[in-house]
Amino acid sequence: MVKRLLRTVLIPAVSVALFLQAAEVKSDRPLMLGTTTSVENSGLLYPLLVAFRADTGIEVRTVVRGTGAILQLGRSGDFDAVLVHHPSAENTFLTSGNGLARHPVMTSRFLIVGPTADPAQVRSASDAATALARIATGSFDFISRGDESGTNAAERALWARAGIYPWSTRDGWYHENGSGMGATLNMASVLSAYSFTESGSWTNFANRGDLAILFSRGPYLANPYAIIPINPARHPHVSARSAARLVDWLTGPAGQAFIANFQVNGTPPFAPAGKTHRERN
Repeated sequence: MVKRLLRTVLIPAVSVALFLQAAEVKSDRPLMLGTTTSVENSGLLYPLLVAFRADTGIEVRTVVRGTGAILQLGRSGDFDAVLVHHPSAENTFLTSGNGLARHPVMTSRFLIVGPTADPAQVRSASDAATALARIATGSFDFISRGDESGTNAAERALWARAGIYPWSTRDGWYHENGSGMGATLNMASVLSAYSFTESGSWTNFANRGDLAILFSRGPYLANPYAIIPINPARHPHVSARSAARLVDWLTGPAGQAFIANFQVNGTPPFAPAGKTHRERN
């Protein structure tokens, strides 16, 4: 009877100890973050994560792709959190149960860039959709990312507002690069073509050649970034505690101050938009 009682007491105790040990190991592993090429191209990503590790002791490993690819990998539970910039796709990701919540972190601006001479007269357009329509009307070369990224989605939304769908009609002046922002801007620079980018990548892009910012005005060019922790109920293996620490840090005073103070060639590629920034404004 005594032996049976001891077995009854000891087995749960051992189980609890093993569970706690496993949880501790899980929290000690590096946090997996999926994020976009525009954040990496801006130069912000790695200094930001170094500062986070210095404050929290949590190492972060990253996978960098376009937003569409990152969210698809997130649906498979490949990350603990994702930092992306495609609000409608993010909402779909949340309603499907793959993420816990969308937390605003920072913003940049989408830009239409092109040759300084601006043969399409983009500079004088009344809005961004009209600017793109002028490029189409003149059949001027345009280089698109064409990679299902957040930037590519925003570009296509503007073409749609103009009633033009060059990726479907396969117009000869419209070129889909199928790669990240840096490679797309390099091609535009070589060809003296128009392109659609965002201020984070543009600020850190050195090989501009004859390219210049031609249009950056209006509400349709706002580019918000948000972090979404992966739902542990859907993907039990994720490190929810570490993901929550990253969310709190990025949207809190330390992360928001880092984003506000980070500059490339004297220019901040992003503006803070987390809870600390919103509370102050």
